[in-house]
Amino acid sequence: MMAGLLLQSRLLHRGALATLAAAAFCLPSMLPAQQGSDPNALAIVHGAVAAQLKADRDDHSNWIYRDHDVEARDVVYTCVGSPQGELKRMIELNGHPISPEETQRETQRIAEFVRDPEAQARAHRNAMHDDAQATELLKMLPDAFLWTIVSDNPTDTTLSFRPNPSFNPPDMEARVMGAMAGTMVVMHNGNHIRTFRGSLTENILIGFGLVGRLYKGGTFDIERREVGPGFWEITETHVHIGGHVLFFKTIGQQEDDVKTDWKPSPAQSLKDAERILAK
Repeated sequence: MMAGLLLQSRLLHRGALATLAAAAFCLPSMLPAQQGSDPNALAIVHGAVAAQLKADRDDHSNWIYRDHDVEARDVVYTCVGSPQGELKRMIELNGHPISPEETQRETQRIAEFVRDPEAQARAHRNAMHDDAQATELLKMLPDAFLWTIVSDNPTDTTLSFRPNPSFNPPDMEARVMGAMAGTMVVMHNGNHIRTFRGSLTENILIGFGLVGRLYKGGTFDIERREVGPGFWEITETHVHIGGHVLFFKTIGQQEDDVKTDWKPSPAQSLKDAERILAK
């Protein structure tokens, strides 16, 4: 689902080709979302998508942060990023520091992963797969919705979006995205997307409802903030969508995830990240 994709990266992923976004920006007359959208609003959306794809390509920063994730369990992690990937260590469970036994299990789990190239390769392939899906959905934003300007002030513009009836979703993920309505806030400085929130406008049935369904009224809220000069990251993700189908293994349909205490990571490898987490 769209909220799941937004969670995966800097909204969306590193590795995207900025030239594709630029091409889309230069050829608005070819996009079906033009019909019914405010041209000024649509220009802002194109600018935000192009800026995000460029940032995903150029930003190679890594961070240490605290991740409080409430899904099946209430868990707090310390996360350390490196050029080889990110490691996280559970430090709290259901509101309490983890036990010595759980601490030892975390130490062993991390050590086994750092020394297992195959596990790292699987994690990398999964991340690349999610990256590709997220990038495609990001590029669909101008087409999937009809856009209007709600308000404008010296720092940002608030846009509203609703389903575009002429949008032909190529897959189920795009179909879910195209059934959402809500608002998006874009910062004037850098065209950063700060907020993306909304709800499902209709029930989504998969296989006539036999395979799965998502229920009308489910909500999502993705918040991004500047965590360092010029660096924007997703700091909050709130997803509350009823149903019984998942599109992304990395996120559930009921989740509240808040990331705080951001600082640059000095780790140059997973081994470095492991040592930092051991302190």
